[in-house]
Parts: sequence; C-alpha cells; structure tokens
Amino acid sequence: MNKRKLLALVLTGVMAISTLAGCGSSDTKTSDTDVKTSETAETSDKNVLRVGMECAYAPFNWTQDSDTTPDGSKAVPIYGSDYYAYGYDVAVAQKLADEMGMDLEVHKVEWSSIGISLDAEDYDVIIAGMGKTAEREASYSFTEPYYYRDNCIVVKKGSAYENVKGLSDLAGTGCKVTTQLGTGWVPLLDQIEGAEQSGNYETTSECFMAISNGVADVCVVDLPTAQSAALTNDDLVIIQLDADDSFTGDDEMVNVCIATRKDDTALRDKIQDAMDAIGWNDKAKMDELMDTVLTQQPAAN
Repeated sequence: MNKRKLLALVLTGVMAISTLAGCGSSDTKTSDTDVKTSETAETSDKNVLRVGMECAYAPFNWTQDSDTTPDGSKAVPIYGSDYYAYGYDVAVAQKLADEMGMDLEVHKVEWSSIGISLDAEDYDVIIAGMGKTAEREASYSFTEPYYYRDNCIVVKKGSAYENVKGLSDLAGTGCKVTTQLGTGWVPLLDQIEGAEQSGNYETTSECFMAISNGVADVCVVDLPTAQSAALTNDDLVIIQLDADDSFTGDDEMVNVCIATRKDDTALRDKIQDAMDAIGWNDKAKMDELMDTVLTQQPAAN
C-alpha cells in the first residue's frame, strides 16, 4: 500500500508540473500575441499628415500616372488609388511633413465637399490653394499664408474681350461670366456691371473649357491657375486688370492658407511652427517653387 501511495503521489506531482507547464506555455503565447498587437497598434498610430486636396487644380495640385516629374521630384501616391499627386500644394505639404517627421498621405476630394470630408475626419488638414476668407474662418483654423497670388480674368483669343484693360471695359457689354463654385471669386462676378451669370463649375478646368467653347466669355480666377491652363491651351488669353480699374475686396483670395478643423489648433500650430522653421513666409521662395512647379505638370493637366 505504501508503494501504491507513493506512486500515486508521484503521478499527482507530475500532473501538477504538467499543468503548471501548460499554464506557462499559455502565458508565453499570450505574451507573443500581446507583442504582435502592440506592434500593430504602433504601426496604426504612425505619425501621418493626412491632407485633402482636389488633385485637379493645376498648378496647385493635380493627378498623374507615375511618381516621377521632369525635375526628379517625387509625386505622392493618392490614398486608395493607383495614381499620384503633385503640384505646389504637394511640394509644400511634403516639406512640412519632412520637417515634422511625419509621412505624407494625400486624399483626393471634390472641392464642393472638401470641408465636409475634413469635418468627417477623412483627413486632418486642407492644403488645396484655399483662400482665407472671413466666412471660412468661422469653420476652420488657418495658418499664415503659404502662398500669395494675384487674381486675373481669362478670355478667348480673338474674342471681343481680348483687349480689355479694366472692369470698365466690360461694363454694359453683357458678357457671360464664370468661375469655380464655392470660391471667393464668385462674389467678384457681381462687380462686372451688366454681366450675364452663365453658371459656375466644380473645377477650374471646366471653367477654361467653357471659355474655349464660347459658353462663357470671361473667367475670374487666380494668375498661376490661368498660366497653367495657358501652357496647353493657346485659345486662352490672360488679362491682369489695371490696378485702378480692377476688383475691390478681393484681398481674401490673395492669401492662400492651410486649414485644419476649427478645434484642432494643436495641429494648426504644429504646421505653423514647421512653416516658420523652413522659412516659408518668404514670398520669393514661394514664387520660385511655383515657377518650378508650373514646368513640371503633365500636358494632360
């Protein structure tokens, strides 16, 4: 009986050790899972600057097939697509992301919903050639300007408006005017006395097409965008109106700023600090980059 009891005790001890070993093994597996979960969380929390833009507003931003540009600069993949984005906005966004130690992620969005998608947290910042207006300041937090632009008008070559010098030359002509929807240029159309509102468009490229096709006579837009379009469309004539016979109250469209959600001042300030660190308050630097970018866009844009 003593032997049997001894054997029973030995077997009980072995089972106990096996059970403990089993617990230890289970703990080890859990630990491995925890490590993997931690690694996944770390990857998902990676520092990413998520930027919304049209990718259809050359030279500020456009869509292209590859990541290469003529001068060797790198275009950025458009999130959720097989295409790439480049332009002034992308180049500046990349500079800022690099300065902040963040990866750049570009989200393509229609202009009419660019604010809605920001509020829905599809991305965290708008860098899209956006002018800082009083109305927009009620909804967004803005940095200081990252570009200063001039406004102009675009007409068709050979039209009755080709030699216009100022707004007074357009007054009473009944010209058909257009611009991009949802922009600070829309109110400027009312300053063209007697003009016919021919309807505005989602993109500037549609505005220029309307001029080429004779659907509209005059398009109000910014100078870089007009210059970009004129590079591949010799039907267009750019007119910078005489300073004393031009639009009034258009200063808001001159200041092109970066926008975050209204309550996201921390990100706004972080971006502003990065702008200050790379000296992006120098108009000469801005103009130099814009001049370079104008030469980089594919002909299709």
